[in-house]
Amino acid sequence: MLCKIPPWRSYNLSELYPRRHRGEMMIKKRVLFLCTGNCCRSQMAEALFRHDAAGEFEVCSAGSHPAGFVHDLALGAMEAMGIRCDGQWSKSWDELADSEFDVVITLCDAAAKQACPDFSGAPVRVHWPMPDPAMYAGSEAERRELAMRIADRLRLKIQRMIQLDWSGEREVLTVELTRLSDL
Repeated sequence: MLCKIPPWRSYNLSELYPRRHRGEMMIKKRVLFLCTGNCCRSQMAEALFRHDAAGEFEVCSAGSHPAGFVHDLALGAMEAMGIRCDGQWSKSWDELADSEFDVVITLCDAAAKQACPDFSGAPVRVHWPMPDPAMYAGSEAERRELAMRIADRLRLKIQRMIQLDWSGEREVLTVELTRLSDL
């Protein structure tokens, strides 16, 4: 039940994730979740954040070597939580290199060790290491259970992240976001 994503269309991702416009009364903070394949952990984080933030933030996900699909484990975990992944697909972080983000969060050690693109806006960068359910060698039931545990951990981190004071100093936000990695 892998969600195959159609081949790249002739649109610019900066149109899907445009920069903020001057004169807007409320400027939404922009968050990017990164991992290697952008098929499981980062896809769950994107869906959870979009759902729980209820339009207060803009969020997307990407990977260094995108798998080209959203993994069944991510889709199943999100479905079990009543969260939709409509419109999400596995994409390269290079496609978002010209986009502006306030926070970039890596979810896997491999992506954290790679040289990420220099996203405009000088985003806060933090690392929340999480095991990859898609790479877990257990039975299918064990893999689903791990995906649900990862989704639950991500949700806790994201809910706390949404509640942070985003108007304060960058250094304070960085410390608070880094502390969330321990949850």
